[in-house]
Amino acid sequence: MNTTGPPDENRGLRLLPIRGLRYVPERVGSLSAVTSPPYDVVIRPDGLHHLESADPYNIVRLILPQAATAGERHRQAAQTLAAWLAEGILAADPEPALYVYEQRKGDLLQRGVIGALELSVPADGIVLPHEDVMPDVVEDRAALMRTTAANLEPLLLTYRSEDATPGAETDTTGTSAVVGRTLSRPPLLATTTEDGFAHRLWSVTDPADLAEIRTDLARHQALIADGHHRWATYLRLRTEHPAGSPWDFGLVLLIDTARYPLQVRAIHRLLHRLPVARAVDAIGDAFRVRTLDVPLPEALAALAEAASESNAFLLAGDGRFHLVDRPDEGLLARTVPAEPPAAWRELDATVLHATLLDHLWRIPDAPEYIAYLHDTEAAVTQAERVGGTAVLMHPVREEVVRDLARQGVTMPRKSTSFGPKPATGLVLRSLTLG
Repeated sequence: MNTTGPPDENRGLRLLPIRGLRYVPERVGSLSAVTSPPYDVVIRPDGLHHLESADPYNIVRLILPQAATAGERHRQAAQTLAAWLAEGILAADPEPALYVYEQRKGDLLQRGVIGALELSVPADGIVLPHEDVMPDVVEDRAALMRTTAANLEPLLLTYRSEDATPGAETDTTGTSAVVGRTLSRPPLLATTTEDGFAHRLWSVTDPADLAEIRTDLARHQALIADGHHRWATYLRLRTEHPAGSPWDFGLVLLIDTARYPLQVRAIHRLLHRLPVARAVDAIGDAFRVRTLDVPLPEALAALAEAASESNAFLLAGDGRFHLVDRPDEGLLARTVPAEPPAAWRELDATVLHATLLDHLWRIPDAPEYIAYLHDTEAAVTQAERVGGTAVLMHPVREEVVRDLARQGVTMPRKSTSFGPKPATGLVLRSLTLG
């Protein structure tokens, strides 16, 4: 859905202003010390402990509370949120707003708009998922949202405007124009996180500006770039509440990738119980396997070159790298489902799960067997630490993801990592405030 009709005849994205919950700067050590990456990026215990120790009010205490049982974790998060609100650590903005959000690091610049998006199902064609989800993760996130009655971090969604110049806010009307005008005002907050990203946030409350954004977004559909489990959680919780409630909406960050192209990275697999030697032996002649005694950057360069010609993977965990490529075509024909489109059958993630994990290695896709890691060095280090195998992946191009999503085809879970991801903790949404 692009600009094929007036908004009232071609309903698209509907983003509502919210009274955002934000940290009160005077009550915390620093805004950078209370933020966190999204919950599914904070996976290592050392990363969790680092954030917890950065500031007693770090947002990780809400998104990843620590307790003996799931129920205790969720209740603890709700109690912590209530206490922080009562103590004035967090406070709701005085009036509903959409929020212009900017991230900058060197030459990388990203801007978008945060608000509460009306929820849709895939059949609506308004918000397009592209990955499968894990039911246990959805259940956990749903219980956390249900107990806290809050959206604690925004999903990352993308849309594409027409005839846009990358990095420019030059339109005279529409969302881009409102963003451009907003940038001339002092921001609500500005902070730099330890990853080197500078963050700025502005509120948009003028009725004319809000109407301009509403009219513009009504012409567009969005792709879920990051947050498939939270989107599935939003949809589940919507069914539990009567129509017309705040649960009909979910907190999102919308990025126009025609102006601000996202980076697309791979998500790697850590196979806890499969040593590299056994992994290589089980492959046999089904793929070509070459051992590389080179540093990680050179190994990744070799992976990128191989991936341009065939499915390719890099195995690590024994102090070396093993480049796996050129799969046997007959084996692919026997193991990869034939019904989905060719673009799906040719995905590295498809071949990894259907041919390597399911057929050759016979590893169940369960947390005790497989972990999903965004950081390449962390995947290699952990594989060496536990005696397992890291399967390093090459990223998928954004246009492949978008084309499959438009066909209603979902990729294997954890196929892509779009970024930069929004910092968690800058804007929260209470479901009791709308």
